[in-house]
Amino acid sequence: MADYPLVKVRIVGTSGSGKSRLAERVAAEASLPRLELDAVFWDVDWTLRDLGQARSLIADFVVAHPDGWVMDGNWTSRMGDVLDPPHAPDVTVWIDHSRLRTLGRVVRRTLRRAIFREELWHGNRERPTSWLRRDPDENIILWSWTQHPVGRAQLAQRIADGEAIVRLRGQHAVDAWVRALRDADGSGRG
Repeated sequence: MADYPLVKVRIVGTSGSGKSRLAERVAAEASLPRLELDAVFWDVDWTLRDLGQARSLIADFVVAHPDGWVMDGNWTSRMGDVLDPPHAPDVTVWIDHSRLRTLGRVVRRTLRRAIFREELWHGNRERPTSWLRRDPDENIILWSWTQHPVGRAQLAQRIADGEAIVRLRGQHAVDAWVRALRDADGSGRG
């Protein structure tokens, strides 16, 4: 673990971009604990957790794992200063697939979750009836579609402002980045 090049990794991207999958891969490769921000900010019955409590959970996680962690999810507007130095990530990774690719992924994921009644966080499950709603806040497929250009503009601006963000455009770039981490580790894991 001591030789692993990045020990605090934050992964962001549009809903359906593969944040959780990449976070699982990186956490497993580096033997790091993982925090899924959706599990922090969502509470029972799809209610938002109290903001102070959510921030405390994140701060506690970061302090409990000073040697490194992997965190996935956006929620930047609700994070406050909880990831400011000295708790800032070594790198923020932005998964930036095309809007159509992301839409296809979120549709497949949403169908799978509904068909198999997969529990997400705190007993929450995706509701097929939400697919009929016109409000993106209540329809994950519309949310992904409408937020893709918004998130892309925000992250591009953060890069323009000088924030260190690794932008991975497409699955080949994601896979290559994971391979590069593995190679930089020198352990031959994988």
